[in-house]
Amino acid sequence: MHKNMNKLNGMDIETFVISSDSPEELRSLHNKLKKTFGSSLSFISDPQLKLIKKMGMKKNDVAYRGFAMLDKEGNTIFNTKNDHWGEEIEKTVEKIKEEYKKLK
Repeated sequence: MHKNMNKLNGMDIETFVISSDSPEELRSLHNKLKKTFGSSLSFISDPQLKLIKKMGMKKNDVAYRGFAMLDKEGNTIFNTKNDHWGEEIEKTVEKIKEEYKKLK
């Protein structure tokens, strides 16, 4: 995703990676990505899976891989469970843009 962030240009959105990993693990990953790509998305540590559950992305004690969109009030607009969302980046971006247009 980091190398494809420009595909979301022109949209008034903030993008985050939400993970059940610890803050320390995410800080390490953030630093590695920043070194590789020159910048990194912000990470949110959600070890209790509270936000992940709110977004409908929780399965038992783990998070689904995929993506979701929240509105400014924190309501889930949509979610997509897809292990291959990054490999299918064009399809992913198309879905995000489609849902974003509905908010306008």
